[in-house]
Amino acid sequence: MNPNEIIENTTEILQNPKELLNVEVSSIDAAIQSLIQSAIDFGIKMLVAILIFCAGMWLANRITRSLKAIMERRKFDPSLKSFLASFVNIVLKVFVFIIVLTTVGVQMTSIVAVLGAASLAVGLALQGTLQNFAGGIIILMLKPFRVGDAIETASGKVGVVKKIMMFTTELHTFDNQVLFLPNGALANGIITNMSKEGDRRTDMNISISYGDDVDVARKAILEVLKKDKRIMNKPEPIVYVSNLGDSAVVLSVRFWTSYDDMFATRGDVLEKLYVALPKKKIHFPYPQMDVHVKK
Repeated sequence: MNPNEIIENTTEILQNPKELLNVEVSSIDAAIQSLIQSAIDFGIKMLVAILIFCAGMWLANRITRSLKAIMERRKFDPSLKSFLASFVNIVLKVFVFIIVLTTVGVQMTSIVAVLGAASLAVGLALQGTLQNFAGGIIILMLKPFRVGDAIETASGKVGVVKKIMMFTTELHTFDNQVLFLPNGALANGIITNMSKEGDRRTDMNISISYGDDVDVARKAILEVLKKDKRIMNKPEPIVYVSNLGDSAVVLSVRFWTSYDDMFATRGDVLEKLYVALPKKKIHFPYPQMDVHVKK
């Protein structure tokens, strides 16, 4: 544009300032209208996303409860039931979250790219968590224990298994504490299943004084054991001398019961022996020490 044209255009603008003002006002109005429309559209999307989120979470929980009911009716393994319910619930909620993001306007390709990068980062950061997930699958496949079993872990934790979840196992101790143990450590450690076999042997030691009749003591102990209906006849209870201690003859007592009766039977037998043996003139020794004084 040459200088003459610039001068002519400038002159026209100065001669018609109202037209210039009208053009600027119309542009501002259009921008405001566009912003208002964008805000309304975004607000509607947010409202729809919130509704989808609430409905999706409700539906995910409802599906999980229905799945639990179906597994209970079909008598699924309790261990598998808790694991599957936990897994399905998490997957459904992740799916709802993805739908909410796409409703707001986030592109699916962006979500896939973010999930791909996040999965790598999460995989490196949560190696222990993924190990726990794999441990849960191994526990369900190999079944070293099931829901309801009493176990002792490699770390010395003892209790009854209540739930086997995706990453942890819920253990209730005998003094009513609740422990959440990582599945990875359980799958890779030593597990003592105390209730897997129905029958259990109880071992106990009874000390009698030197000079007491061992045969009389043995017969008195066996008599107490035979009167208890919880104690099995096969294998038969046995009583034998296992040690000659410093101040006592040690008799080892072995008998078999069901696991459910094991602890109660042991306590009852000890109490009955405490009453029965003295009646047979069998004495419970006290620690003794002979002291010789030289003048």
